[in-house]
Amino acid sequence: MMKKEQFWEHLTQNLIPFWNRMEDAVYGGFYGAMDQKLQVDQEADKGVILNSRILWFYSAAYGLIRDEELRRKAEHAFRFLKEKCYDKRRGGVYWSVHFDGRPSDMTKHTYNQAFAIYALTEYFMATGDGDSLLLAYELYRTIEEKCRDEDGYLEAFREDFTPDDNNEKLSENGVMAGRTMNTLLHVLEAYTNLYRADHYEPVADKLREIIDLFETKVYDRERGRLQVFFDLEYHSLIDLYSYGHDIEASWLLDRAAEVLEDQAYTRKIHAMTNVLARQVKKHAYDEKVHALFNECENGVDDKQKIWWVQAESVVGFYNAFQKDPGQEEAQGFAQAAADIFDFIRQKLVDPRCGEWYESIRPDGSADLERGMVHEWKCPYHNGRMCIELYRRLAKE
Repeated sequence: MMKKEQFWEHLTQNLIPFWNRMEDAVYGGFYGAMDQKLQVDQEADKGVILNSRILWFYSAAYGLIRDEELRRKAEHAFRFLKEKCYDKRRGGVYWSVHFDGRPSDMTKHTYNQAFAIYALTEYFMATGDGDSLLLAYELYRTIEEKCRDEDGYLEAFREDFTPDDNNEKLSENGVMAGRTMNTLLHVLEAYTNLYRADHYEPVADKLREIIDLFETKVYDRERGRLQVFFDLEYHSLIDLYSYGHDIEASWLLDRAAEVLEDQAYTRKIHAMTNVLARQVKKHAYDEKVHALFNECENGVDDKQKIWWVQAESVVGFYNAFQKDPGQEEAQGFAQAAADIFDFIRQKLVDPRCGEWYESIRPDGSADLERGMVHEWKCPYHNGRMCIELYRRLAKE
């Protein structure tokens, strides 16, 4: 079975050294791209999601390891987010900036605001820097005042927060969604961290509202899964089963319940998350190679083994095991988590650099078409897997 030392080693010997190479000491923040030849593009646009996730990563790593170099990296990331990614005049963070920090894509997306909150609150909890919490609350107010309607959270906005119907950044598979499970999930994640940081009760109320939306609008009880893309009335737009998001949601929803310390909501959430984990294992777990399929559209599985899906499945299955470890089913969850971690180390980790390939194709070969770093390829999922599993295993 898994040992905490394995996750510590992977974090400290693989992931942290790799991402240390991406720091931009000239223009701030972290470089936006590295190709499969491990060549850094120092003039690539810097995605704000990428840089927010890097801020989260170094903050969380510093919170665990307490190495001052990690704190310095986190501070470097925080300054860039605050000074270059945040729109001081109109509020909110941009989608991306140029390599030198000038605004590039000035779209204001709810998903992006949420990740900035997630990162800023982690930085505050790790360092006590009150400026980061103040900025997190600025973004919280921005989401609540400008990025939602009475029925829930919306998606894309222009620079001035007028609605942008072109939600191509979070829509896929031939649909253009007015609401997405993905954005809602990461607003939940952000508000969970904000409430952990400050215990401001209005944030707890918003968390309960989001959980209610998951239960009543997003969760498909009949099939035991989450719907993905919606119109504004929460009508599902496509038959899509996102295995990675479901297993990720299973433990992020449980974390929200833990932080709320509300027994009624704990029961409500566990009724969903137990089924989510069970169904993902039933439908998506490839017993031959011990890894998770990507997704299923109209009944057809995409059998790629995407990097972030594997990271979230290790956390999600181990979380399912921990809720009732004495049950036979729980032992199956623990074994799946351990086997997927073995798959990661044997197949997904690039031996040249310690970071992970984008995916492993069904034939077992690594997908070398996308680079090692881009706006979505970051140390958030795999770094968080290491930190979560180390902390969980250290308590046992």
